[in-house]
This record gives sequence, structure tokens and C-alpha cells, in this order.
Amino acid sequence: MSDKGFDYWEFFIGECERAGDVPLYVDLVKGIARDDELKELASHVKRGQPMANILLAAVHFLLLRGADHPLRAFYPNLNGGERKSGTAFPAFKYFVNAHRTEIDALIRKGVTNTNEVARCATLHAGFRATAKEAGGTLALIEIGPSAGLNMFWDCYRIRYRKDGEMYEVGPADTPLTIDCELRGPNTPPLGPAPTIASRVGLELNTVDLSDPYWRDWLKALVWPDQVDRFNRLEKAIVFASTKPRDIRPGSALDHLASAIAEIPESIPVCIYHSYVVYQFSEEMREALDNILTMAGLRRTVWRLSLEGSLTGENTLSLGRHHDGTKVVRPLARTHPHGAWLEWL
Repeated sequence: MSDKGFDYWEFFIGECERAGDVPLYVDLVKGIARDDELKELASHVKRGQPMANILLAAVHFLLLRGADHPLRAFYPNLNGGERKSGTAFPAFKYFVNAHRTEIDALIRKGVTNTNEVARCATLHAGFRATAKEAGGTLALIEIGPSAGLNMFWDCYRIRYRKDGEMYEVGPADTPLTIDCELRGPNTPPLGPAPTIASRVGLELNTVDLSDPYWRDWLKALVWPDQVDRFNRLEKAIVFASTKPRDIRPGSALDHLASAIAEIPESIPVCIYHSYVVYQFSEEMREALDNILTMAGLRRTVWRLSLEGSLTGENTLSLGRHHDGTKVVRPLARTHPHGAWLEWL
């Protein structure tokens, strides 16, 4: 984030505006961007972690856990859904000063764990496209699954809407339904989800859903303007808490090769990740590519990638590693939180 000419805080303001209808965080981040003391505090994040997300989540976390302060009145998910007029930044700054020690500790250890299940609307389409090319059944390995909410992408009902029409996929009896607007002239692959032979997650920062601390941290990462996202996450946490999850602790770069080797070569393997690799250094991204290239010497390895970029583009891409070669193509453009999908 220190690239010459790159202003991180201006970039994040743009991210908020692109996400749509998040006036509270736009207001707060504009205030932080003008406040050297708060920017210095935010810089205490772990390497690779986004400063704005972690600072905002640390404050949100304390409010969720019952901190009594006038700032609560500005958070729609804590005040009954009200959009309070006026700027929240003075109250935010006062709150940070009053709880600086606690907030600093949260910033120093906090990470942006994957928690947005609406991205499963994009993953749903991506896995069907992958299975069609790979030949059906898939063995899945997720990099950075956090608590594993998106490992169950095919257990949620997806309602795609386009020009007054609705296309539904996924089980009808699920406790969680995700709505997604379709944009552009194309329709993503529909129909039944492919058969999944196995699911494995590789997570550096594991999340224990039985621990109230971790449940609250996942919730704190949600932008409080977006009450629907907050409610959706709570449903996903309840659902995932009942499901067994094979999530292995440690660096994906250390364990990915062995996880691939466990899968019989007769079963196509697909590595996937959503808004995780942006936290990798250039060296880590190169190492990940090298692991997949080496694995691709023995078998075809597929990689479904849902990531953002410094240009604000959020893209679903499908890569194929085989016999020392790599071919990657974009499948879709998408909203960062899964609200819409443009299939390419």
C-alpha cells in the first residue's frame, strides 16, 4: 500500500462508494483520512492487513460487545436500522481516544477473516463452469476459508434476478437464501450444483465458531450500514456451526501441495479463494503459482479466483494448470459483496 502515488485512504473511500449505500463508513473514513493520529494508529495492523477495515472493525467489535457510548446511535445494525443524520466522526474519534488501549490491541492482532456468504452467488456459477470443463465431480481446496462459511456454497439457495425474471439454484429447504442481480447480456451456468467429492480448507488464522469472541469479530468486519449483510452472516454462522468442517491450520503455502496429493488423480481438483490473495505479498503469490504449476505436471489443477484489485475491478477468474502451462480467463465481473454478477 506504499506504492508511489497511491493514497490508501482515498482508495478505501472509493471502495466504500463502489459498495454502495454505506454513508456511515464513507463519513468515518473521510474523517480518518484527515487525521494523522488515527492513521498512525491504523498502521499498527499486521503486515498485509487493510488498515481501514481493521480499525473500523476494532471499534465495531467493542460496540457489539456492549460498549456504551453516543457513537452507538450512528450504527444502523445497533440502533434498530436508523440512518442518523450528521457526521459520526467526532463521536468516533472520542470513542477511539477513550478505548485506545483496547483498540490498539485489536488492531495489532486482527485479520479480515472471510465472512461474506453472498459471494457464494458468484462461486455457485464459477464451480458449475469449472465442473463443465473439468468433467463433473470436483475435489475442492479453499485457501483462507476462515470459519468455513463459503465451503458450503452449494447448501445455500441462490436467487438470480434479471429483467423481472428469477432463476433459482440450490436447495429449497435451506435456512439461508441469497439474492443476486444479473447484469449484462449473458446468463451464468444454471442447474444443479456439481458433485463434490471432498472439501478441505487451509487457514492461517482459524476461527472457532463456538467461541463468542470469534463470532463477534466476524460480525464486526461487516459494515454496519448494511443490516441485511449483518443478518445474513448471523444465519450463516448458525448454519455452519452445525456442519463438520475439515479446516487445517497453518499457511496454505506450506500445506497446499500435500492437500492436492491426497486427492486421487482420477478426481479433478479445484483450488479456490475469495478476497484472500490480495493480502499476499508478491513473493507469496509467485510461490502459490509455483505450487500449482508443479502440481499441474502430474494432473490438471483448476483454480477459481474471486479477488479485487487496486483499480476497483472485482473479477471471478478460472485458471488451468497443466503440463507446465497456465491459462487464466475471466468468467465474471462482480460486486465485492455479491450483490450483482455480470457473466462474461
